Amino acid sequence: MRTPPPQVLLLGSIVSVQFGSAFAAKLFPQAGPGGIVFLRLGLSAAMLLAISRPSLRGRSRADLVAAVAFGLILGGMNWSFYEALDRLPLGVAVTIEFLGPLAVAVAGSRRVLDLLWVVLAGGGVALLALRGGHHGVTALGVLLALIAGACWAAYILLSKRVGASFPALDGLAIALGVGTLLVVPAGVIEGGSALGRPSILAGGLAVALLSSLIPYSLEIIALRRLSASAFGLLMSLEPACAALAGVLVLGQALSGILLLAVAMVVAASVGTTVTMPRAGMEPANVTAAGPQ
Repeated sequence: MRTPPPQVLLLGSIVSVQFGSAFAAKLFPQAGPGGIVFLRLGLSAAMLLAISRPSLRGRSRADLVAAVAFGLILGGMNWSFYEALDRLPLGVAVTIEFLGPLAVAVAGSRRVLDLLWVVLAGGGVALLALRGGHHGVTALGVLLALIAGACWAAYILLSKRVGASFPALDGLAIALGVGTLLVVPAGVIEGGSALGRPSILAGGLAVALLSSLIPYSLEIIALRRLSASAFGLLMSLEPACAALAGVLVLGQALSGILLLAVAMVVAASVGTTVTMPRAGMEPANVTAAGPQ
């Protein structure tokens, strides 16, 4: 059987992540965002640890510290995003969170053009924060989404370090285990006895598959044949796909403000990718396993 084009695989990854987030939001009334993020990370960690069986033997202290830091960022990113998602429409949460990878893309640049992209993306988020109050946008939700975006930026930087030190999926498996430990208190407090219900466990497993294991597997295959620029262009569709998932799964309305803000952030992401200097471009290393 022929492998589908990498663009199709990456689009499948994006769709899986965003619809997984939408499905997770439907479970919040029963187990809370903390309970669902605990199930997502815990079940993902259990499956990936069983598959990769990572070994800590022979690892340097620096490697282990990096893996633990990666796990803490991974847990904080997912926790803050799910808490934001409980207070914001899905498209809004992802649009704000997307500032994280955009900041990494233009960090250190001294080009005026890159400043334009930053202003455009920041304007889109400011529009949501200032004019979105009538569309379910809260100040706390915006703050939590910004924290998730900052964690996403740190996740991108740490993933390079961990990916270079650990083979295959070993680093991610260890990080998922650490991230699970971080969210245990929130999971127990918010989830409570609901975490033991078969329906909630099944829902948590579905979220783990849709938001972590399936998209990560698709990206691993796609990135072998996809340039960094092509990856960046396709990842620019994340906010738009999130807004669509919010409409189809959660019944959230697409306001004019949301559409304009999404368009501004997507345009900034596309512009950053298209105008990025070709020299020195590195293969993309942002995975959907962590960010949402």
